[in-house]
Amino acid sequence: MGVVSPNGIGREAFFRATQEGVSGVRVIPAFRQAGLAAQIGGAAEEFNPLAYMDAHEAAQVGRVVPMALAAGAEALTDAGLEPEHMSLEDRRRTAVLIGSGGAALEFVERQFELYFAGQEKRCSVYTIPSATPGNLASELSMRFGLRGFSHLISTGCTSSTDALGYARQQILLGAADAVLCGGVDAPLAPLIARAFGLMRILTNAWNHAPARGSRPFSADRDGCVLGEGAWMFVVEEESRARARGARPYALLAGYGSTCDAHHRVRPAESGEEPARAMQLALADAGLPPEAIGYANLHGTSTVLNDRIETRALKLAFGSHAYRIPMSALKSLIGHPQGASGAAGVAATLAALRSQRLPPTLNLDHPDPECDLDYVPHQSRAHGFAHAVCNCIAFGSKNSALVLSAV
Repeated sequence: MGVVSPNGIGREAFFRATQEGVSGVRVIPAFRQAGLAAQIGGAAEEFNPLAYMDAHEAAQVGRVVPMALAAGAEALTDAGLEPEHMSLEDRRRTAVLIGSGGAALEFVERQFELYFAGQEKRCSVYTIPSATPGNLASELSMRFGLRGFSHLISTGCTSSTDALGYARQQILLGAADAVLCGGVDAPLAPLIARAFGLMRILTNAWNHAPARGSRPFSADRDGCVLGEGAWMFVVEEESRARARGARPYALLAGYGSTCDAHHRVRPAESGEEPARAMQLALADAGLPPEAIGYANLHGTSTVLNDRIETRALKLAFGSHAYRIPMSALKSLIGHPQGASGAAGVAATLAALRSQRLPPTLNLDHPDPECDLDYVPHQSRAHGFAHAVCNCIAFGSKNSALVLSAV
């Protein structure tokens, strides 16, 4: 695993911050300078792109590229894989699969800003390839010399959940021996934020207290907080990892995905299809609902999403839903769009390793319609072997993963 997160750069820093309930939400200077109503976001302020590429190269690509390179390099090292020492055949059998909602959208915004300011000559000669979402995966393939398939999945907020699900399928099909896989997004740009604001889904009530702004499942929640980051993993067969001396974090046991076929941005009130995605993941893992001991939730802090996700959990797990402790990572890091699923998986792996659950911050006034156990305020010691990670996306999409202890 490798991590670039608003609340910690590097895997272990993220683990500590997540379990200690450290928020990475802060005022975004560019948002304030632009006079936006919502001026806070989950920003990885400590991340230095120039540690991974020189200034000239960094100007030719989106912020997502150095973020993905940083998290990808850490994941490969953690897995005991050194691409420079791998045989040609091994590199051909190692693939890259990235989930991202916006990919280099902030880079595109920068190019348009230069163009409309009359500074066309400062635009990148690589504007087209760097703006092409699929090239994000190629950046990792080229940096690490990995010659297996190099793909990007973009399904909105479920992008990295779907990427991990597809990586598992490709391993089982024998299409690759290992997949460098995860999610990355960097939407903290003024025009992107303004567009989200037009949909009235961003909170603008907490500019004075940024860490209090993301409030999943609290009755006084009034919108989400944009976030950024990269969470990357190496997915492979357990026997292959152990033969190399690597220590697996968990078994990627099941995956399910559905579509409400309902609306561009609103999930259907019934919650039936997100529930079915979780049920499909359970069936894929061969587990009954009662086996799940923890759930990492999408938990965006919007009135609609949190209510419907709660309803979906009750449909998927029945009365057992009231016995499953759950948490919403977005209360700590904001909403990193297509990287949400990978971020939730990383937090769940930390919980599996330590048997301590991350908290849901800012749940000060429980919503009567959101009446499950969201592990409010503080982390909690809790023994469990199986977890579900849930995601809900624009376009009526729903995806879920099941992780099991190894």
